[in-house]
Amino acid sequence: MSHAAGAPQPRIHPSAYMALILPFGATGGFVGVSLAYLATKNGLSVEQGALLVSASMFPNVWKFLWAPIADITLTRKRWYAIACTLCAIGMTGMATIPLGPSTLTLLMGVIAITSFAATFLGFAVEGLLAHLTTPEDRGRYSGWFQAGNLGGNGIGGGIGLTLLTRFPDQPWVAGIVLGVLTILCCVPLLFMPDVPAEAADSVGGTVKKVAGDLWGMLKSPAGMLCGVVSFVPVGTGAAQSVLTQAEVAAYWGATEVHVAWVQGFLTGFLAMGGCFMGGWMASRLSTRTAYVVSGLMLGVVAVIMAVTPAVPLTYVVLNLMYSTVTGICYATWTGLVLETIGAGAAATKYNGFASLSNTPIWYMGLLLAVAQGRFGTRGMLITEAVMAVIGLSIFGLVSMAVRRYGPPEQPAPAVA
Repeated sequence: MSHAAGAPQPRIHPSAYMALILPFGATGGFVGVSLAYLATKNGLSVEQGALLVSASMFPNVWKFLWAPIADITLTRKRWYAIACTLCAIGMTGMATIPLGPSTLTLLMGVIAITSFAATFLGFAVEGLLAHLTTPEDRGRYSGWFQAGNLGGNGIGGGIGLTLLTRFPDQPWVAGIVLGVLTILCCVPLLFMPDVPAEAADSVGGTVKKVAGDLWGMLKSPAGMLCGVVSFVPVGTGAAQSVLTQAEVAAYWGATEVHVAWVQGFLTGFLAMGGCFMGGWMASRLSTRTAYVVSGLMLGVVAVIMAVTPAVPLTYVVLNLMYSTVTGICYATWTGLVLETIGAGAAATKYNGFASLSNTPIWYMGLLLAVAQGRFGTRGMLITEAVMAVIGLSIFGLVSMAVRRYGPPEQPAPAVA
């Protein structure tokens, strides 16, 4: 069953989108929590551990380049099934390859390919979400969507680290378990209508239409402000990729058990809670205001982590607080973008901004790893807070410049 343009939109519980996007988060969580923690225990430096996370993030920075493929070819459900299968295979491969300096390049390649497949899974869910929800529901649904993303990150990381440390001589166990759980996330598709590819006279015509939609949106004041908010280093949550590593966690006296629960299982649930809070904020406030406020909150948490005593309790409590606020940031960002893009060419337009938003996560992860090496853990956290202030200042200046040419206007929703 396909959902035709102009047909009544079915009421689908938002938990379906949360379940569908779980594998996208889980693939990143396995790298960002499981492999990142074990990196320094297997002869890699903090910077090399950050490179693993960077390899996972890299396809997300550039995914807008291939997003039109998801818009103009297969249906969203078919893309999801294909991508989900590839993610399951990739998780098994990442778990099985030995972790160490000699396999770093190979592992980074497998990570990047798996992340590339996950982008198509994300395209499929984003297309379903944009087409099958009403404008007034998108703020609330964005909370569930990002709850699945961040929850999957924590669950994938927690399960992966627990199994890899429990069965160190049988790493394939972690890969098989996560692979099976990934495939099970296809179940909600059985209860949802499909969304066909964007209609056009030709593939070239569709690409031209998609590019026109995206360019027209970016030229609007609201689109420009949305792009700036997505690019600046505000609300990225990038410090988690450094805080997870064994050498850094040991600064607080945290063990692998602390990391598995704090950066994995509990982080997933608290990030979900943060996403629901962010969805609530996005539906009550201006979406731009909600995002800026949440980004400022995350900077404050980083400062608190930098100035409080380095003991296991501090690591646990403040990391959980950091994860919660990260969830708020991600949900308010999603609400902002969904408000801007409309339904037409949803995957391409959403991922234009999503790519920009992944850029600061990517470069901040590398920057904070370098800062940790040069200035220590406290200096790394202060660096994140300073970058947030710089990012908010840039947004403020651009916002004032845009106002000189008239108030930001929301672009008219495109027709699917």
